[in-house]
Amino acid sequence: MDDYILKVKNLSVSFGGDKIIDDLNFDLKNKENLIIVGPNGAGKSILLKALLGIIPFSGEIKWREGLKVSYFPQNFFPAKELPLSVKEFFKFKKAPQNKIKESLKAVGLDDISVLNKKIGFLSAGQFQRMMIAWSLVDEPHVLLFDEPTSGIDIGGEETIYNLLSEIEKKINLTMILITHDLNIVYKFADNVLCLNKKAICYGAPQSALSSESFHKLYGGEMKFYQHKHD
Repeated sequence: MDDYILKVKNLSVSFGGDKIIDDLNFDLKNKENLIIVGPNGAGKSILLKALLGIIPFSGEIKWREGLKVSYFPQNFFPAKELPLSVKEFFKFKKAPQNKIKESLKAVGLDDISVLNKKIGFLSAGQFQRMMIAWSLVDEPHVLLFDEPTSGIDIGGEETIYNLLSEIEKKINLTMILITHDLNIVYKFADNVLCLNKKAICYGAPQSALSSESFHKLYGGEMKFYQHKHD
């Protein structure tokens, strides 16, 4: 058996006659980090939903049999008045209490002080950490993150990405992550998928990202700076 855990062939998604994703092809290896970049409306979030099988598509999406996949949606913030504590929220997972505590600890949250808090009163950073713990508690093989630092300040963004990097090294997860931050792409990605309805580029960031690919991706509206390693 080969090392690929996901194969996507001729994937297309349409809504109301409009093609959102057009003839997309890529593969994902075990323990590989894939980052998806592209302008707003490029089909990035739609792609994750297609991979999860929650929207209709044509083509082929083939996951390795028996994989557990967790999903972190974009812009998911609870209302302040939501009468649900962190402890009650985790009950939906039906996970043992020791697993919940381990997951909270893994993301740097003190279970004693956090479990009884209403989730609407967590800070943005605490909430994102809690959601990462929520994603980890099932011990998944693959994590899908749709802009996990949306709504967090720059310092908080760096903390969350560093946290994901640490978790990935400890647990050897496979991650698919959407971001607009090119620094994260170079630091975190094994491969990058440039998506604007079609695949504009795919491969290791150092070879796939270029002035030409960025011009095709963003239509010349975004300046490209060649990344240099120390």
